[in-house]
Amino acid sequence: MTSCLHRKQSALFQPLAIANGKHILRHRIIHAPLTRNRGVPLNPTSTPDEPNRIWIPGDLVVQYYAQRATEGGLIISEGIPPSLESNGMPGVPGLFTPEQAAGWKNVVDAVHAKGGYIYCQLWHAGRATIPQMTGSPAVCPSASIWDSPTECYSHPPNGSIQPVPYAKHPPIEMSVSHIQQTIWDYCSAAKTAIDIGFDGVEIHAGNGYLPEQFLCSNVNRRDDAYGGTPKKRCQFVFELMAAVAQVVSENNLAIRLSPFGLFNQSRGEQRLETWTYLCQGLKKAHPTLSYVSFIEPRYEQVFSYEEKDEFLRNWGLQGVTLDRFRQIFGATPFFSAGGWDDQNSWGVVESGKYDGLLYGRHFISNPDLVHRLKEGLPLSPYDRSRFYGPFEDNAFRYTDYCTAEKLGQ
Repeated sequence: MTSCLHRKQSALFQPLAIANGKHILRHRIIHAPLTRNRGVPLNPTSTPDEPNRIWIPGDLVVQYYAQRATEGGLIISEGIPPSLESNGMPGVPGLFTPEQAAGWKNVVDAVHAKGGYIYCQLWHAGRATIPQMTGSPAVCPSASIWDSPTECYSHPPNGSIQPVPYAKHPPIEMSVSHIQQTIWDYCSAAKTAIDIGFDGVEIHAGNGYLPEQFLCSNVNRRDDAYGGTPKKRCQFVFELMAAVAQVVSENNLAIRLSPFGLFNQSRGEQRLETWTYLCQGLKKAHPTLSYVSFIEPRYEQVFSYEEKDEFLRNWGLQGVTLDRFRQIFGATPFFSAGGWDDQNSWGVVESGKYDGLLYGRHFISNPDLVHRLKEGLPLSPYDRSRFYGPFEDNAFRYTDYCTAEKLGQ
């Protein structure tokens, strides 16, 4: 057990410059992007015939982020859809209407009032959605049907209690003009994010969502400029990052990657070749990115460490680390997410392995996580069943978790 004195002296509580020196973090305990589906429906009278498809961040979302903001601390927002087509789940507030922009501005203002920083994570679900959710076909680099006939979308459609298998609604292949329109959607949302006060923009290019769908050989079966080889499969991400950088500047731009992830059936081959080429290209084109964020190889949202190890072993990647990517990005601030807690976080930053650690589930149930880690206080357990709304009572196990002070610790 790390002593309280050593905790307080940990490099986790030392300053870190991001955004090419524009922002100075007071500590390196970073709030990970967490989809919680707590948005307010724009159309409260949603029906099966006319379902609501647009949500805005209301007062509850403002309260959640304000509770977890700290002086000089970095929060990365939940995944924010840049278009109606891109939304993967109900209750998720996007950033493509004036009402949504006004709601997110309230969130940003609340975080800034606590002295914190907040980045907008832009998220496009790609094929990981269904037409009942978006009102249009799911999109994908290729018309790749889900290879499991029983894997279902996360939420039954409005007015139904029956889960919907993804395979029953195969995605359409994106045309080149559709790809360019999608990049424009990202750019529009990114500009709005900066205009309303977000401190930066992070592109979600992991977890089997649209950018990673382009990177994965089992999903991207194109034979044009966007597929067919590891280099070509990187093209969409290169174009997306270049376009958004033009809008917000690369100093205000970051990216999240999961080179060894399996989520949403990301089972592509040539992992090391693809993501090495991608990272080398990103570093060369954008040497002053605000930061890069990676998910640990052994961590997986739907599998245990033992199950993930078996996948890695079968791919000849047992014991693989993020070290090669850390080396590629050099001085770019390098963050790690996946399984960090009050026991295994100590000495990591000191080792030089990473510059900051992202915490998700523990930040949900511990709004004062930074204080608890620094003081060696016990962490409150999270309630997994309340992770993904919407619920009738959206506040329960969202904004009602107590600080250590309220618990008398």
